[in-house]
Amino acid sequence: MTKRVVIVGAGFGGLECAKALGRDKELEVIVIDRTNHHLFQPLLYQVATAGLAAPDIAAPVRSILSGHKNTRVLLGEVTDLDLEAKVLRTNGTPAELSYDWLVLGLGAKTSYFGHDEWEAFAPGLKTLDDAVEIRTRILLAFEKAETITDPEQRERLLTFVVIGGGPTGVELAGSIAELARKVLDDDFRTIRPEETRVVLIEAGPEILGSFGHELAASAKEQLEEIGVTVRTGSPVKTIDEGAVLLNDGTRFRAETVLWAAGVRATRLAAKVGSEHDRSGRVMVRPDCSVPGHPTVFCIGDMAHYPAVDAKGVSSPLPGVSPVAMQQGRYVAKLIQAEHALTEAQRRERKPFEYFDKGSMATIGRSRAIAKAGRIEMRGFVAWLAWLFVHLIFLVGFKNQVTVLINWVWQYVAFKRGARVIMGRRDTLDSAAEPRPAGATWTPAAGPRSERAPVPVSMGPVSMGDGALSKPAALR
Repeated sequence: MTKRVVIVGAGFGGLECAKALGRDKELEVIVIDRTNHHLFQPLLYQVATAGLAAPDIAAPVRSILSGHKNTRVLLGEVTDLDLEAKVLRTNGTPAELSYDWLVLGLGAKTSYFGHDEWEAFAPGLKTLDDAVEIRTRILLAFEKAETITDPEQRERLLTFVVIGGGPTGVELAGSIAELARKVLDDDFRTIRPEETRVVLIEAGPEILGSFGHELAASAKEQLEEIGVTVRTGSPVKTIDEGAVLLNDGTRFRAETVLWAAGVRATRLAAKVGSEHDRSGRVMVRPDCSVPGHPTVFCIGDMAHYPAVDAKGVSSPLPGVSPVAMQQGRYVAKLIQAEHALTEAQRRERKPFEYFDKGSMATIGRSRAIAKAGRIEMRGFVAWLAWLFVHLIFLVGFKNQVTVLINWVWQYVAFKRGARVIMGRRDTLDSAAEPRPAGATWTPAAGPRSERAPVPVSMGPVSMGDGALSKPAALR
């Protein structure tokens, strides 16, 4: 009799599990996700900073699994679970799904540590929608600054604050700094790239703490080389519209504030009747199963899997894609080995073991750090390793080719082609300063290094001459 495996979430873990089970004719595999695509999250920051277009790092789930004839893909969101009855409920069709085996790999969402009101002022970066929203905010800040004459307002518009010194925060800060100082250098006539200020705030004693002190110090130095101000040991006290206040009283006035400081489990994790950690993740057994439910598994960012390091210290596995992928393949092997057995026939399972292949973070062009066991790399060599690894694991040959071409072009020409503002034009229009009718705008003359800030004369920006219509700035 064919048994059914339901996989909730088409992230790294869920997709690996589905691919491993996809050719087992004795299993019916159903993958359900609220989006129709698999997202390569490690490159999400490049979409947010106009380096790549959204389709470059996403692939349709149906296309990825099209060769697996026993696999069905459903678009929908799981709203409830009944682990005793082995049924889950969705907001789509079918409204209920029964299962023999359940794999939960829903990942995590942004955590504001009890200050959810900050989300309106400091968006996180977890989805393609988040990335497009952040890209719009960043590009709009430059567009507004081009037409603002008040120096204080311009300073606020050209200040970008990134909160969180983990890999995402470091990559965002470095990419924004390079976007401002290299890519947009020739696109504007009033603002100067050196006027841009990027501030990276970390509450802990150093950024990228999991990489070790020496690599963390190297990352800080590389960020400062490209103009990023790094503030460590500085917890955030409040965030409101246009400002960030630290516990030590330091206040940054910034048009754009981005949050990369923490994650928590999704809402569905709370419906799994088990113990949870402080971040809401499900405390799983050594075989990744939910206590009391051997046919229900939690993997990836949704699970708290305790691991003991070489010093005997127990801590959860990190929320990185290799963990989820290895857990997905491990769970698939368990299901394949046991689906034809009765509960009495099943033997004690061998615990999941994570093989750490290393960690890396990119800081900017030719700048990165990487660590694999005792091997540590920094600078250009680490950056090349980062490029190679991310291309290899990017899903889809077309995406790999497109991203490679984009990266080569960016490296050679210092250009990013995804600088498109989508929607929110009303925000841009409302930000312009009032100007008397009939006034015109005069571009700055002379070499860029000699340009002084040119006051924007008070009048509507000409669609023939004005910065708002400049093709390079809006393409």
